[in-house]
Amino acid sequence: MNSKGYLEVKTPVLQPIYGGANARPFKSHLNSLNTTVYLRISNELYLKRLIVGGYEKVYEISEDFRNEGIDRTHNPEFTMLESYQAYADYNDMMSLVEDIYLFVTKKIFNSTKIKYQDKELDFKKPWPRLTMVDSIKKYANIDVNKLNDEDLQDELKSNKIQFEEDSPRGILIQHLFEELVEPHLIQPVFIIDHPKETTPLCKEKRGNPDLIERFEPFINGWEVGNAYSELNNALIQRKLLEEQASKLKKGDEEANPMDEDFVRSLEIGMPPTGGLGLGIDRMIMLFTNSQSIRDVIFFPFMRPEND
Repeated sequence: MNSKGYLEVKTPVLQPIYGGANARPFKSHLNSLNTTVYLRISNELYLKRLIVGGYEKVYEISEDFRNEGIDRTHNPEFTMLESYQAYADYNDMMSLVEDIYLFVTKKIFNSTKIKYQDKELDFKKPWPRLTMVDSIKKYANIDVNKLNDEDLQDELKSNKIQFEEDSPRGILIQHLFEELVEPHLIQPVFIIDHPKETTPLCKEKRGNPDLIERFEPFINGWEVGNAYSELNNALIQRKLLEEQASKLKKGDEEANPMDEDFVRSLEIGMPPTGGLGLGIDRMIMLFTNSQSIRDVIFFPFMRPEND
């Protein structure tokens, strides 16, 4: 990252308003100011403030905290590399992901290939790009463009996939993808152009307002990152965050809260920006041939022993 001209920075771990991801936070109290604070679930909104402030290429390797499930690839405390580049978009971020993985693979193994369990994974550029809709058609034999919302719900029910009855169309499509497609994504691949309902922080897809310029890189059936062409229209961002805040009040614990300071920074002006978050723990799992995230964290969180 340094050789590409990025500046390494530090952003707050304790935040008065959390944001940047769909996740439940850890909550605490700051006694001296008598205010509620949260352990960060992401450093996205602070790094974007730095882009507004004139830093054109920034990154941070940070500890993030999400109060959610623990399993083979999830730990409540985990390490992320998050970066933002002015005058870039999600296409530039795809190239950055390829370069990062290639750099590490060649440095460690002097090759573009690694052995993980019983598979050989090849990180040679370019990685395939596949839209979420096309991936569902390819791996689940379901053409969601030919289905109305009721048909989508029927597909979810027939595949025994749980969903909220009032979920918007894009979320239904995302559920199908997560359950029926992700396990098939073994070799490195970018799943691009997600439904617009999946995040409030991303720009619309040029030429198709039902989609957003978002991608997730997948390796070994794992999502190892997340990236956008960042939304920089303050009016649209305010509207989307207000919608998220309304969902939060109605009980959606993973919705984003309203962040007035962040919207105010966009009103000052943020250039077109590409943003990326990469999971470091999962990368290390791949490069050390480890089956569980607990094998690459010295002190993973475990259920306490009973007295």
